[in-house]
Order: sequence, then structure tokens, then C-alpha cells
Amino acid sequence: MVDAVDASADLVARARAWIEDDPDPATRAELADLLDRLPATRDELADRFSGRLEFGTAGLRAAVGAGPMRMNRAVVRQAAAGLAAYLRAQEGGGRRGVAVGFDARHGSAAFAEETVGVLAGAGLPVHLLPRPLPTPVLAFAVRHLGVDAGVMVTASHNPPADNGYKVYLADGAQIVPPADRDIAAAIAAVGPLREVPLAPLDSPLVHRLGQEVIDAYVEGVVARRHAPHAGGVRVAYTPMHGVGLEVVEAVWARAGFPPLAVVARQAEPDPDFPTVAFPNPEEPGAMDLLLEEARRSDAELALANDPDADRLAAAVPDRSSPGGWRVLRGDEVGWLLAAHVLRHTSGADRLVACSLVSSSLLGRMAEAEGVHFVETLTGFKWIARAASSRPGTRFTFGYEEALGYDVHDLVHDKDGISAAVALTEAAALAKAEGRTLLDELDAIEDRFGVHLTAQVSPRFEGLDGAARRAAVMDRFRSGLRAIGGRPVVSVRDLAEEDPPADVVVVRLAGDARVIARPSGTEPKVKVYLEVVGTDRATAEEAMRSLQAAVEALVLGS
Repeated sequence: MVDAVDASADLVARARAWIEDDPDPATRAELADLLDRLPATRDELADRFSGRLEFGTAGLRAAVGAGPMRMNRAVVRQAAAGLAAYLRAQEGGGRRGVAVGFDARHGSAAFAEETVGVLAGAGLPVHLLPRPLPTPVLAFAVRHLGVDAGVMVTASHNPPADNGYKVYLADGAQIVPPADRDIAAAIAAVGPLREVPLAPLDSPLVHRLGQEVIDAYVEGVVARRHAPHAGGVRVAYTPMHGVGLEVVEAVWARAGFPPLAVVARQAEPDPDFPTVAFPNPEEPGAMDLLLEEARRSDAELALANDPDADRLAAAVPDRSSPGGWRVLRGDEVGWLLAAHVLRHTSGADRLVACSLVSSSLLGRMAEAEGVHFVETLTGFKWIARAASSRPGTRFTFGYEEALGYDVHDLVHDKDGISAAVALTEAAALAKAEGRTLLDELDAIEDRFGVHLTAQVSPRFEGLDGAARRAAVMDRFRSGLRAIGGRPVVSVRDLAEEDPPADVVVVRLAGDARVIARPSGTEPKVKVYLEVVGTDRATAEEAMRSLQAAVEALVLGS
């Protein structure tokens, strides 16, 4: 009983100390209200003070709210001050400055302005994008402007309550070790927030960018088309209440493609995402309005960006599918884009890459084409740097199964806009030959075999969520002999490798595998399945059996 009382007293003390240092009156009031309603709010308060946000697969990300485990001005001020300290300690002292961008989510503009004030207050030049824009534009701007770092305020495809904070270094890619650890240490060393110097937004150190950086990105996308001779096809498109439409339409016009048939109800940015349960094209039902528009407009291809336009989802006409349209899996889009890029590039120095949780088929394609192949850890920060581990190679294409693609070197991050252009080209070229993208997939399957992939991704939320996620990972580490009747051939625990990662790869007899990892952006454990075979019906039956076994294993039933 004494321990419980002590724990509660410590929680209250930490909450009061946070309130004292929080620069935002709204979140101060939010925490004060939670304290006033104790003990009913104890679990909620404990969750907010259960740690501090750390850089995951794609930076900081959490629900907007008060406390160190939420996204708020206090957390952003601390993160920006730590980043400034890190940059000032590097060679050059951050004199080239930082590019800052933001999307249209709740709090994005305020968090961007907080970041600008802190960085300029530390004496660093800041280049602020002019309005809510896609993440690829910010990633492009880092190298285009020649700055030392970039910050993008976005939660990408997360639920409406969330926001986040991505940090890029001068190479235009998101941070990896040891920079992420060094920046985290600098953040932890930040003193009282009220003592962090802030510059006004009209400071001479703050440069508000204009249309020129957007135009440069658009020109870069169009200039790097793989098949500029390819005509267009009729495309239905949705930005999914995000910030992609303006830039996508500019690219479409500059490329000479037919005008897009845009989902009107999802065209304008809306941080509440009112027409979807989750603004993630991978989620069931998220593309329903797009498919309605595709049928209405007699489209030949349907494309969706996530809210910050760094991901791309696609659907194609298919008479055998319900509603006459088939949503492609992320791996299938990756195969189509890889085939298109490799067909229209040349050189033995070409390198393609994918995350280890993506299908193994890209490796087989690379071998057949005689190009270099790298399998990376999860996260585009690794894919973007794949060529750095192979001197003399040239990054040509990279993808991750979660709808992330990089089809050339314009952006060192996933880019759903450039990928949309490349897939539209591929569809147009296939049409000119009397074929479809489904025919292209069939040709890939005929050449390389059937590669079926699936995912089991239960959510584990609440105070015990972290413990439950850890328990699931332990099940994959604890001497499994078989899954679904398939003997285990090998178990690879990446936690024991350098750099360490909380990922377990289980290879099974019969050319199948299961890979488990906790999500870096959501309270999930993601388990990726792949079955490879020569006969589709046999492979589909094997996948159904494996998926049922994995679901039972993950849920502990």
C-alpha cells in the first residue's frame, strides 16, 4: 500500500513539474484537469508519464496532448532544442541551416512555428515551407537548399488524434544511428524549457520559402520520368484529406497526363479525416470512395496518397473482383514499379533495395537483371542509404511493402508522388501494347514464381500494451519448432545484430517465412508472412493455413 501511495505521489509530482515548464496554456490546463480528477484519471496520467517519446521507425509520433508521451509544444520545443545543440556541435556548427515543413494535421503549423523559433533562437538559419505540403517536398528541399538538416511535422497515415516529427540530415534521409542516439542525448540534456531562447518568426534568420521550392520539386519529378514518351491513362485519385492534391495536379499538368478524376469529398485537407476510420490506404474501407470515383469516371487506374503523400496505394480494373476493381498489395505495386524502372534504366552499377519484411521477389528480379540488391532493416531511412554500403553502386529503386516507394534519386525518402507518375507510365505503356498491369503481374509470376504475402497486425493499447507486445515477440524467440505444421528451419533474432533491431525472422520448411516486429509508429505487433511456390492454388491454401496458425500464436490462443 505504501508503494502505491509513493507511486501516486511521484506521478503527481512529475505532472506538476511538467505543468510548471510547459509553454502551452492549453496543455497545462489539460494536465491540471487530469490532476483535479484523480484518482479516476490515474491510468490516463500514468500512461502520459510512462516514459518519453523516442525516435522510432519514422521519428517521434503520438497522440496530440499533454505530457512527455504525447505530441505537444513542450515536447517539440525540447526536440528542436536538442536538434539545435546536436547541429551546433557538428563540423560547420549548423551554419547552413534547417528546412522545416508541416502538413495539415491538428497542431502541425504550431509545432512547425515552435521549431522555427527554437532553431532561430539557437542562431541557426531556418527555411520554412510556405504552407502545408507533402513530406517528399520537405525531403527534396533539404538537398535542394543544401541545408544541414530538415524537420517535417507529420504523422503520415496515423489516426486523426496523432501528430509526429521527422528529422532529416544533410543527405536528405531520415536519421539513423549514431545520429539518432546523439540527438536523443542532446534532447535529454535540454534544461528548463522556459530558458530555451526563442526567436520571433520575423527574425532575419527565418526565411519563408515561396513557390520556387515547390516548382523545383515538380520539375525534378517530371525531368526524372523513366518513360517520358508514355502517354497517360485515365486516373482516379484521392489525397485522402491530406496535402497531396496541389502538388500531384501540378505534376500531372507538367507531365501532360490527362486531368485526374479527384474524389471530391477527400480533396481538401481535413485533420479530422471524416470519411475514413483511419487515413491509411492499407486499412479496410479506406479506398472505398476512390473506387466509387474510379467506377463513376471510367478510370483505368486508381491511385491514393496517404495524408502526407509519401505513400502510394493503387487499384486496377478486374472483372473477377467485387465491384470490378482490385486493390493491389504493397508488394505488387513494388514489383510493378521495379520492373518498370529496371526496363527503362541501364548499367551494371544499378542497385535496388527493399526492407526485409517486403517480399523476397525483388531479390530474384535483381539477380535476373544482373543488378545489385540490398535487403535493409525496416524504415525508409535504411533503404535510402542502401547504396552507401555498396561502393560503386547507384541507387535505382527501393520499396517497402507498407506502400513506400522511391523510384529515382530526387528524394532520399519514400515519395508517393513520383511513384504515382511511374505507375501511371507503366499502365500507359501496357495499354499501348494491349495489356494491363494485371498482365504484367502475371508475367512476373510466370517468370519468378508465386510470392504470396500477408500480414497479421493486432493492436495492443493501454498501460499494458508494451508488455503485451513484448510477450508476443518472446513467443517468436522462445524455441518454436513449427508453425502451422511447417517445421522451423532457422530463427534470426536481429536484436543480437549490429545495429540491433527488435525483429525476429523465422524461416519455415517449404520456402515460407514469418517475420515479427513491433510497429515503430503504432501500438501494434506486425507479423509478415510469405509463401513461395509454383502453383497459385497450392500456395493460397498454404497461406491460409499459415495465417491461421500465426493469428493463434500472436493472440495466444
